[in-house]
Amino acid sequence: MRTRAGLALALTAAVISGFAVYLNSYGVRAFGNATAYTTGKNLVAAIALIAILAGASRTREGFTRPRTAGHWTGLAAIAVIGGSVPFILFFQGLSMVSAASGAFTYHTLVIWVALLAVPLLRERLSAWHVAAIAALVWGQVLLGGGVGGLGASSGEVMILAATLMWAVEVIIVRHLLRELSALTVASARMGAGVVILLCWTLATHAHALTTAGWHQWSWAVATGLILAANVAATYMALARIGAIDVTAIGVAGAVITTLLQGAPDTAGLALITAGTALALLAARPRPALAGLR
Repeated sequence: MRTRAGLALALTAAVISGFAVYLNSYGVRAFGNATAYTTGKNLVAAIALIAILAGASRTREGFTRPRTAGHWTGLAAIAVIGGSVPFILFFQGLSMVSAASGAFTYHTLVIWVALLAVPLLRERLSAWHVAAIAALVWGQVLLGGGVGGLGASSGEVMILAATLMWAVEVIIVRHLLRELSALTVASARMGAGVVILLCWTLATHAHALTTAGWHQWSWAVATGLILAANVAATYMALARIGAIDVTAIGVAGAVITTLLQGAPDTAGLALITAGTALALLAARPRPALAGLR
């Protein structure tokens, strides 16, 4: 039951992510400043998550008090490498490349998480996982226009740097979720992260943030609420199934992004769909052996 819930949450996060990547490519341009947009959007997400955490106080996802130095160190780390710095890099990069290119680079996350999760989390990389990752990555290549469509522009390098930080974050979060609730960790990530973002933005792009009008803030509110839902679903999934499983299933979001853009590559979509199915098979609950009690 726990695994099935984790799979459902991972799929939910993938769908949300697919819409988010598409909408953010417009939101960052509408706001006019990637750093100010990221800060405004993350502020909305942080407020939403903290409100959800307060409302969930009587449930298993309610607040869990950090008790050890390891807890506090981990929460501080994910605020920096998960909830602040990579967002600046990602959205600055996204303002310079297409949504498809940004989605491809971001969805290489599954490769980096797999490379880290095997030695650090002792997760098992099965043949199903390898086949799923191969199909997912090749499908992304086709959606991005083939091998010739891949590049190393400054925008793509920024998104890759953000993706590598988020890969490390996934490993730390998976450790923290063994003792802290998903909403506690998610709220700390976004809450402390946005404090860092606010300090940076007020020091470097204060005018862009303080003079933003309702049109700009409407994008920040909409995408901030989507971000809150995505982070909550992802962390709840990570509390139930492996990091490799969650990030592999997450690539399915590229299907949503591509369909929203129109004129999709059929072969690429088919490969990503097949890869997602293989990832679900890799993470499926194993039935107990007959005769064992």
